[in-house]
Amino acid sequence: MVNDPERNMSSWLYSTRKALPALIVLLPLFLLLHSWSVSVLWAAIACVLLFILAVLLTAFSAPKPVTEVARTGKGEGPLSRLSGEILADFLPDPLVLFDADGTILYINYAAREAFPPLARDTSLYLCFRSPEMHALIQGISADGQARSTDYLERLPLERWYRASVMTFETAKGEADCFILIFRDQTELRRIDRMRSDFIANASHELRTPLASLRGFIETLQGPARDDPAARDRFLNIMQTQADRMSRLIDDLLSLSRLEMKAAIPLKDRIDVGQILSHVVETLAPMASGVGVTIDWVKPDHPVWLSGDKDELIQVFQNLIENACKYGQAGKRVVVMIDEQGAENSPSDGLRGFSVSVEDFGPGIPAEHLPRLTERFYRVDVDSSRTHKGTGLGLAIVKHILTRHRGRLTVRSQLGKGSVFTVVFAGS
Repeated sequence: MVNDPERNMSSWLYSTRKALPALIVLLPLFLLLHSWSVSVLWAAIACVLLFILAVLLTAFSAPKPVTEVARTGKGEGPLSRLSGEILADFLPDPLVLFDADGTILYINYAAREAFPPLARDTSLYLCFRSPEMHALIQGISADGQARSTDYLERLPLERWYRASVMTFETAKGEADCFILIFRDQTELRRIDRMRSDFIANASHELRTPLASLRGFIETLQGPARDDPAARDRFLNIMQTQADRMSRLIDDLLSLSRLEMKAAIPLKDRIDVGQILSHVVETLAPMASGVGVTIDWVKPDHPVWLSGDKDELIQVFQNLIENACKYGQAGKRVVVMIDEQGAENSPSDGLRGFSVSVEDFGPGIPAEHLPRLTERFYRVDVDSSRTHKGTGLGLAIVKHILTRHRGRLTVRSQLGKGSVFTVVFAGS
């Protein structure tokens, strides 16, 4: 512990003041000793020694004064022992301090994680090259007025921020440096984009069946009121349109659930071969109904993957069902697992592999291949509606595979069929 002379002097003065009432007792004691034939010198020495003893006892037993407690810091809150840098590192938003020249003075932990190029004593203009950020920094440096702008960070992931700057003033009211804070707006923009996409696409998809239902209802209420044959025919069409809207809503809900579960880790060990056997067996009646045979090349050993069983079933059911419907001209669909070139993982036994679904139908034009997984995108709208497609199946497949660390590749040649391959990286 560091010896503080000022603090020690204050403590002794406080103890001395507390011991002053003892003088009232020492004066009678001095007279008593003198009456016992004790010399004046020895009586005075005895009284002084007793007073010093009283001061020492007061110093070690009495509580410290309020000023002393405040000076030692024991009466202060926990925030008094934290520096500004420690507090800034606890902030969830990226924070940067810079001077009038744009030189970085400090960056907190969140800023270092979000923007790896940031470093002290480097230029902020070199780290953020977008015109809106340059205008933001130059504006605050010129007039000191707080302002904000939207900033898009493209790498390593696309993220939107609301960047705000303000002046950091000293105790004298002078502008010492400036604070730049980034508020992550990615999730809000994603929700807004989803909402606008849903309104645009869903309204477009629902407009036709709703118009049909409305027209048939008006017809049944009017001219076809007493026509049993027309009523039965219209009711069948209305049932078909209602089923179409129901499938569309179910697929939209599936996409929503998948996006909500995107960050939940997958821990279950799934045998992909067993899932494929289940899907092939389930779809066999449907394939037979359209004149297609499913050739399933089953492996002789389990093929393990960390994943969600129901979601994987949805992936393979969608791919195999599409192959049967849109490639039925080829009369055959081949499903197989390829483990060639996979690297074994000694930690948990999981390894990379791929699952391919091949049809021998008319194929897909090359210009459509990059957009197959977009929501509501169809190669042939009429054919898709004939086969009760919603345009969301492959979008659902893409979301599931992203969560399972997989990817979908498509190869197709006109007149020779298509191959949809799901590649899993393993662990």
